[in-house]
Amino acid sequence: LLQGKLFDSTITDEGTWTLEDRKLIRIVLMKTNRDAGNCWMSLLENEYAADPWVQDQMQRKLTLERFQREASSRTNPGFDFSGAEISGNYSKGGPDFSSLEK
Repeated sequence: LLQGKLFDSTITDEGTWTLEDRKLIRIVLMKTNRDAGNCWMSLLENEYAADPWVQDQMQRKLTLERFQREASSRTNPGFDFSGAEISGNYSKGGPDFSSLEK
């Protein structure tokens, strides 16, 4: 049904698939690189590109996950970003704060 090269690499042991209602195959792949700046543009190279709105939502989600990780490891452990909204430059992972001093 699908033929081609995945957009990027996945963790083989973490992939699963299920057959639902004898007609739907659901495939779950775990990307090796879940950094906010690594949002896949499509499932396969040059095929099955994400809708622009879906791509936007994926980039927002990955950027919020990044902020959650960074906040937990720095000054605000336990701060919950789950209900946060993000605006501005979040594509490719959002702004780079790595050079900022505490």
